[in-house]
Amino acid sequence: MSADKPQDTSEDKPSPPPFSTPRMVELEAEVAATRARLASTVDELTGVLDPRVQAGRAVDSGKQLLKDAVRPDADPKARTRARMVLGGAVAVVAVLVAARLRARD
Repeated sequence: MSADKPQDTSEDKPSPPPFSTPRMVELEAEVAATRARLASTVDELTGVLDPRVQAGRAVDSGKQLLKDAVRPDADPKARTRARMVLGGAVAVVAVLVAARLRARD
């Protein structure tokens, strides 16, 4: 019966060595370097775009704005800018409150 079936000789033959050229090695190294740079960029973007990080920056910016508006030793340009921004924010809140009160009536 064994004469009817062809024998599997793949175990007997060693596999051929992988084909590679200096250019292929160079390209593989370039791809690996590009992957590393991409991974680094993704990590940086993840850190920058994290909502907790953005919220922390907004809080820090708001604190600095308030300090600039009330501290007498602040830079005059920063003080003026801070007061304009805070005045605009107060105006927006006042308009929203007035619109809400008007909508109730």
